[in-house]
Amino acid sequence: MNAVVHEKPSVAFDDPAWTAAPPFLRNFTDLFLARAQASADRPALYEKRLGLWQETSWRGYAARAAEIGHGLLALGLGKGEVVSVLAQNSVDWVTVDMGTLGLGGICSGIYPTDSPAQVGYLLKDSRTRVVFVEDEEQLDKVLTGRPDCPELETIVVSDMKGLSHFSDPMVMSFEAFLALGRDHRAAHPGAWHEAAARQSPDDPAIIVYTSGTTGPAKGALVTHRSLLFICYSVRQCFTRAEGHTLLSFLPLCHMAERICGSYLQIMCGNVLYFAESMETVPENLREVQPHFVLAVPRIWEKLHSQVVVGLKDGVRLQRWLYRVPLAAGERIALAAEAGRPAGRGDRLVFAAGEWLILRNLKRMMGLSRARSLLTGAAPISPDLIRWYRSMGFRMQEAYGQTESTCFLTVTPADVARPGTVGKAIPGCEIKLSPEGEIIARGPNIFREYLNKPDKTAEAIVDGWLRTGDVGRFDDQGLLRIVDRLKDIIITAGGKNITPSEIENQLKFSSYISDAVVIGDRKPYLTCLVMLDHDNVAKFAQDKSIPFSNFASLTRAPEVVALIEAEIARVNGQFARVEQVKQFRIIDRVLTPEDEEITPTMKLKRKFVHEKFAELIAGMYQTAKPQ
Repeated sequence: MNAVVHEKPSVAFDDPAWTAAPPFLRNFTDLFLARAQASADRPALYEKRLGLWQETSWRGYAARAAEIGHGLLALGLGKGEVVSVLAQNSVDWVTVDMGTLGLGGICSGIYPTDSPAQVGYLLKDSRTRVVFVEDEEQLDKVLTGRPDCPELETIVVSDMKGLSHFSDPMVMSFEAFLALGRDHRAAHPGAWHEAAARQSPDDPAIIVYTSGTTGPAKGALVTHRSLLFICYSVRQCFTRAEGHTLLSFLPLCHMAERICGSYLQIMCGNVLYFAESMETVPENLREVQPHFVLAVPRIWEKLHSQVVVGLKDGVRLQRWLYRVPLAAGERIALAAEAGRPAGRGDRLVFAAGEWLILRNLKRMMGLSRARSLLTGAAPISPDLIRWYRSMGFRMQEAYGQTESTCFLTVTPADVARPGTVGKAIPGCEIKLSPEGEIIARGPNIFREYLNKPDKTAEAIVDGWLRTGDVGRFDDQGLLRIVDRLKDIIITAGGKNITPSEIENQLKFSSYISDAVVIGDRKPYLTCLVMLDHDNVAKFAQDKSIPFSNFASLTRAPEVVALIEAEIARVNGQFARVEQVKQFRIIDRVLTPEDEEITPTMKLKRKFVHEKFAELIAGMYQTAKPQ
């Protein structure tokens, strides 16, 4: 049988006139195939192999997705059944995703940093039938949990290095799987495209698991309708022209990267480069110089501190050439925040500074071509956004959740008000409950938590998503996030404290990568600090401070004094009752592989409080500081 052919619409699917998904797109695969047809031989994906960037065209992208879809059909995968991917971001990842969606399957991602126990839980909870793994390390995790996953039938391995003598009836190589797909396509031409044509907007498309900061991870089920809605809504908020480049480095199993890095890339016809690893992101940024960059606050903090610390080693002239235009840029940014025009002198000084030094700094950061910077997934310091704007970047902040298909609000590109997260995306409603909780409704709201009807009923009440965040609107109708409802501190004296405001100011320091403020039902506030290892180590080396490892670095009196000074600086911005009275430095580097931190590099308060309970207790065993 031949693939179903549809009459060509009079208005192209990506015409700006479409502010919502056009009626001729029934599911997300329709959008994907429309993009592949429209962009055809233009580049879609780049991945490094043997040190060289290898191109995949849109035509090649669609052909590989169809081949994978046929392979899954050959394995007997049916509509509504689950395929999981346990791998780093790659061409294979996104083509498996598109191949699965096309045949009516549901695609679920698993973080490569997850433990064997976590992997087993996710495979069992999602009832995964086929799982694609990157290599031997990830295969071992799946095999460990396999006895508890009765629905699991096939494991496909991309990199067979070290497995040449391994044999298991459930395990096959990616190449063998593709051969299976080619054979199926030869025997049943058009079967995958016909399956894609049968999918309806309300069919489930993907499962995205929450980070599980308050218990076992919950799988949010999202439909094709929500994916189409979010793409057509959010594309109106950013500058993302066809052919613009992106660098994918946040995990694709996180909703933010899945939407911004993959699905919006399809919507807009962007060119997607895959970072080699998290360690190579700075180098890959400099190579690609992307037009649009999505990153979590930790990444933006790191880029900022690299510039600030690096300039300290520069000659006096270099430091002056940086400070003067940056000061002018800051005045321009502050004028924009106040709604008044910038001074002509400031504009001239900034333009000269841009030509003399700032453009070179931007190239070093990998942002020389950046048209739009987006921060999200965690709170960010308003001062950090202001610094990027002072450098001449257009930085926007987005707010949303897994349950809202990533987005609820985005700051308008032409409204500069750091500290707010903007207005509701087109087609979505936002309001505050009587308790001040942010609630939302719209086609972007997820359908349900997998296997957890009680949790679904708690999250969606009368059609409104309860976000669990406290917010307020300013005089321009822009939303400001106060904090997580459960994270607001009430001290022993009855004072309500928003810890994220204090933590964000601490993280603006080049020497602090993260911080957790403590004080619920306590007489005063204390803080656990996580050092920026690279910058503090450089500080120690420059000051000839001896240290043998990270733990000894955290105990050096000069380092403790350095952090004490940073905390004192931040304390000066807050009322006395909101000031941190004592602190302790965590004596080890935490990574996404540790249970205390999420894959998007946010500290989990619950785990931090439990893991460092003794350290926290020690800060309250002394007399109350004055």
